[in-house]
Amino acid sequence: MKNLKGLLLIVGNYGSGKTEIAINLAIHQKKQGYDVVLADLDLVNPYFRTREVKAPLKNLDIDIILPPNNYLQSDLPILTPAVSGLISNPKEVSILDVGGDAAGATVLGALKDVLVDQSYQMIQVLNPNRPDTCDVKGSLRILKEIEQQTGLRMTGIAGNANLIDDTSSDTILDGYQFADEFAKTVKCPLLFVTCDQTMVSSLPKEQIQCPVLSINRQLVPPWKKAEQI
Repeated sequence: MKNLKGLLLIVGNYGSGKTEIAINLAIHQKKQGYDVVLADLDLVNPYFRTREVKAPLKNLDIDIILPPNNYLQSDLPILTPAVSGLISNPKEVSILDVGGDAAGATVLGALKDVLVDQSYQMIQVLNPNRPDTCDVKGSLRILKEIEQQTGLRMTGIAGNANLIDDTSSDTILDGYQFADEFAKTVKCPLLFVTCDQTMVSSLPKEQIQCPVLSINRQLVPPWKKAEQI
């Protein structure tokens, strides 16, 4: 995924899996030799945020921008000067994990004046197994709401079809076809689809005409262990 460099804004609806993708994309690009920084801009959802896995990411020498320690578990809109500094002077790969739906994307609207002069990719994460994005109409509504709230243009789609533990190869193939159809509808490239690392070897990749991002699940319930990076 050599084209995924510079400023990458990861957006989508609640429950789409965008934070898991942001984390795994950061890990993947770091292993490809890129200098990577990941900024946690999810200022809405108090659960399953990038900040929950800050230790293993730092062990991989992935820089992380978080709210101040006193506000790590806050749902207040805390933005540090480091965020605007990152946008003004991005690293090779600078990933911004943005909150869900238009409400979570308001932070990008606040940063629009800094973003407007920068080259960026805003990527909509799409899981057709979620109620709000189970069809093209709903997925398009989410896209337009985020664009309207941020004043920025969507530039790419990432397919993240999954049913958590019930995901099968058919789930991923059906999700790829849906994401491909949606990407063509909105005239954005389908940048990649995801697949749990335990299933990658059995996935019929000849049926998928885009890159596949292997996912090692890091954001899991308290009774489960995160997969080894």
